[in-house]
Amino acid sequence: MKTLFLVRHAHSGWHNSHEGDFERPLSERGRMEAKEMALRMRRKGVVPELMVSSPALRAISTADIFADLLGYSPEKIVQKIEIYQGGPGELASIIQAIPEQCGTVLLFGHNPVITMLSSWLSGKSMASMETCGIIMIDLGNRNWSDVKEGCGIAVCYEHP
Repeated sequence: MKTLFLVRHAHSGWHNSHEGDFERPLSERGRMEAKEMALRMRRKGVVPELMVSSPALRAISTADIFADLLGYSPEKIVQKIEIYQGGPGELASIIQAIPEQCGTVLLFGHNPVITMLSSWLSGKSMASMETCGIIMIDLGNRNWSDVKEGCGIAVCYEHP
């Protein structure tokens, strides 16, 4: 059984005019959102076997909070620049390269691409994800390498 959780990074803010988009940190609200959603996942018994994140500060910071609260080593989070720079096709390629022994995977990214990816995977139009929103995609027993458009079921969407 393969389950993919698509997580939009938590709320971020501009702290000064010299920060670029890539270096934008989480706001206090964002840190609280990430803790709330990670604890919600922990209460549901979610145990990630792999976490993949955009290396942008707001995304990797969100992933770090989830890792800490879900018992996943932050050093094991795989960072992929394609999640920050690419479109749904690049993210699909990342998913197709996930090792087959991984059953539960969390992928941390950005809008609008993370929402577009959820629509592509489920074959259904999805509303724009809120900050720290999570979409659970059930991919059944298929191999990660066989993931294609419309192959998954959007089981639930939760947000702070």
